[in-house]
Amino acid sequence: MASPPSDRQPFNVMAVGQGGRLEHEAVLLAASLRRACPDFAGRLIIAEPQPGPLWPDDPRLTPGPRNLLEEMGAEIVPFESRHFGAAYPYGNKIEGLAALPADEPFLFLDTDTLVLGDLAAVPFDFVRPAASMRREGTWPVEDVYWPGYTGVWRSLYDRFGLDFETSLDLSEPDEFWRRYLYFNAGWFFGADPAEFGRRFTEMALSIRDDPPPELALQPLDPWLDQVALPLVIHSLGGGRPGAELAGLDGDVTCHYRTFPLLYARESDAAVAMLEAVAAPNPVKKVLKAHRPLQKMVYQGKGAEVRALFDRAALPRREQDIRKTIRAAGLWMR
Repeated sequence: MASPPSDRQPFNVMAVGQGGRLEHEAVLLAASLRRACPDFAGRLIIAEPQPGPLWPDDPRLTPGPRNLLEEMGAEIVPFESRHFGAAYPYGNKIEGLAALPADEPFLFLDTDTLVLGDLAAVPFDFVRPAASMRREGTWPVEDVYWPGYTGVWRSLYDRFGLDFETSLDLSEPDEFWRRYLYFNAGWFFGADPAEFGRRFTEMALSIRDDPPPELALQPLDPWLDQVALPLVIHSLGGGRPGAELAGLDGDVTCHYRTFPLLYARESDAAVAMLEAVAAPNPVKKVLKAHRPLQKMVYQGKGAEVRALFDRAALPRREQDIRKTIRAAGLWMR
């Protein structure tokens, strides 16, 4: 592969791969990375959970997707599930960091992501980690008897000896969710996956197993990773991503969540990338076994979803987009 520009630091891309939906998404991620960024100098590492007491069923990749990923240049690296497993599969992104080489910069991507542009050209500052801001105010949950956003978040910063005040966005009003450091865990990056993973694991387990009293009314499933992630990033000297990273969740990457949502709200470039990388016969042979891809891409139902929405005037809430798709009988995951 060609060398990256001299002012760009090579880095590894990590995603979690396991049997079922994720392995099909991982194939699309790998194919889109290869197509959009053919000179990428880093490694694409698919972290694969291994069978064990926390997995009632074997979580490993099945042969078709595994072979296809390896043919595309992905490296499949095993990791052990010691704390989360099937009870909290989002914990794979926490424990899977142990599969990456220590002291090498990394970018984690959820498998439901397409690479649309030159990922190697994004000016990451790996010593200042950040994560996706494409999120809604899903946590904490407001309640009559809760201590408020400040009370909840301050209790967590105090738990880990962190400076709460410097995490705040003072341009937002007090007790408005955007004032507080909160990310979507669909992508995040850092300088050392070993240290990042150690802190992520320690903080997530502390919150799960011994939550501060201020969290007494708060749900942690499925939000635990997104509760701990801001604390990890803040503890490592990071914070909100700057404008230089706007290509992530933009014209460089697309975290689409589900295939119906991709067709409903994402760019023409994202739809074109999905359909281009899904088209070759060896890929189609593997992916058509996944019902949402079979219906949305290969049977053209995605075009029907797309026709339901004006991308210039989408509903503000994802919940309303989903409701419209369901009403048309086109929702699937």
